[in-house]
Amino acid sequence: MEQTDVVVIGAGVVGLACARSLARAGREVIVLDSEAAFGSATSARNSEVIHAGLYYPAGSWRARLCVQGKQLLYAYCEERGVAHRRCGKLVVATDAAELPWLERLRAQAEANGVHDLRALAADEARALEPELACHGALLSPSTGIVDSHALMLALLGETESHGGALVLKSPVQRGRVRADGIELDVGGEAACTLHARAVVNAAGLQACALAASIDGLDSRHVPVPHFAQGAYFALSGRAPFSHLVYPVPGASSHLGVHLTLDLAGQARFGPSFRWVDDIDYRVDPADGAHFAAEVMRYWPGLAQRGADALQPAYAGVRPKISGPGEPAADFRIDGPAEHGVPGLVNLFGIESPGLTAALAIGDEVARRLAR
Repeated sequence: MEQTDVVVIGAGVVGLACARSLARAGREVIVLDSEAAFGSATSARNSEVIHAGLYYPAGSWRARLCVQGKQLLYAYCEERGVAHRRCGKLVVATDAAELPWLERLRAQAEANGVHDLRALAADEARALEPELACHGALLSPSTGIVDSHALMLALLGETESHGGALVLKSPVQRGRVRADGIELDVGGEAACTLHARAVVNAAGLQACALAASIDGLDSRHVPVPHFAQGAYFALSGRAPFSHLVYPVPGASSHLGVHLTLDLAGQARFGPSFRWVDDIDYRVDPADGAHFAAEVMRYWPGLAQRGADALQPAYAGVRPKISGPGEPAADFRIDGPAEHGVPGLVNLFGIESPGLTAALAIGDEVARRLAR
């Protein structure tokens, strides 16, 4: 049986951030992933937005780790030369009845420690974005975008520089809690049984199933997984916007079909929201009409681009732990204090803003295992 100090399961942005924090703390780290490349699931299928921390309940993990992670992420990108841009975001009210929701959102952001929002009248918003249609807006100057693949490459490189290793095509099939650690049965070409003093379950969409496969972890501590698909459509031609544009969410926890930009200035719209029974990355071209209708609420000029202006791009799936009709669940960082298994940390429900929060999550996991 092979022996190691720490195994991180899952080589998405959160898993790699955990590995980086642990390796920097002097731990011997192996990262296992079932795929042939790192970051090929949720981390490769999102908006690549650096969120400011506006939307989440005050005091929640999502709020705290987003605000902390944003600061860490900007500093990390500067230090490591990871491509990013602090482009800012406009949250817009497309109807006068939505204006009170902008004030509620501003108050929520203040409670979360985000103090840089600016309320804009309609003409002030249009001075920034002439093609925007709105009755008012909030400007979030600390929202940005990042090259998520370059970020993951930097995290992996730093992990390896501290002695860590990534092993791909190595699915973890099951585990067993032992008195001195956790045994993992690893499949793939290099199938083996691996004994680790500590294990971090950062398996994203598979995190609940993986936790359920560990003999010795009480099933009461494993939430029921739910999957929600979010599809994106891309804009043909260059976008006339320099800021991200989000409709005000109102009473919904879904942030709506928003406009995001990549670092080359190309626009995409999304994500949609659809509960699915399994992981499904298909994008239905027929959804384009719905996307166009939502976008034209804040950008009526889309109608002038023609029927083929929006093209299916890609879809992602959110690893949710709350289902239809339930309040949105907070992130869960379950360590020994929560479930009683020494050396085990389970990360459940790490959806948006998981990319923004990744470095803060990594540091929190390292602290849990240090204790």
